[in-house]
Amino acid sequence: MFNSQMPSLDDLPTSRQLIRSTILAAAGAGALLAAVILPAEYGVDPTGIGRPLGLTEMGEVKMQLAKEAEAEAAREAGTASAESVVVPAPIAKPKAAAGPTAALTVATRSDEMKLVLAPGQGAEIKVVAAKASRLTFDWSVAGGKVNYDTHADAPGVPYHGYGKGRDSAGERGELVAAFDGSHDWFWRNRGAATVTVTLRTEGAYSGIKRVV
Repeated sequence: MFNSQMPSLDDLPTSRQLIRSTILAAAGAGALLAAVILPAEYGVDPTGIGRPLGLTEMGEVKMQLAKEAEAEAAREAGTASAESVVVPAPIAKPKAAAGPTAALTVATRSDEMKLVLAPGQGAEIKVVAAKASRLTFDWSVAGGKVNYDTHADAPGVPYHGYGKGRDSAGERGELVAAFDGSHDWFWRNRGAATVTVTLRTEGAYSGIKRVV
């Protein structure tokens, strides 16, 4: 048998002391949340301390990378879904333009666009072209290498792949539009340094723009 001595009432903390300790602990946790956790994890800096310490920038980078990862996962899911139903060539096709091919009515043009991609960042350039339009492209990377995906989309055709690759410093060739719609180059910088992608295009297309 073990005998233990019961503590006296004087040795036990009072209710006021317990409440005070609880309040101090909650205040400490709240201060830690506002000053450290929110800036470092979510890029939110309510106290203004996180920015000088570099925590806010770290949190902003984490949130940006999380958004890009979600976007890439959605893109890859769409690619897998499209590839499961499109065997050698796209089955679904947009309605053809009435009369002669629309490409014949679009004047030939040339453009040069540059993208600066931080580590982990991805971006896309789209051109609008009609079916059977031909355009030449030449893109290069300064400062490193990128992963790329050249594809197209249109109403009824969520994804049509022209080609993709990893760790490339540049590609060139001719793209023949499979249908009326957007024809795109997507790049992602998986390296540790910032890179600059330069795209040069020439052909019968009606517009070009960057998509973040």
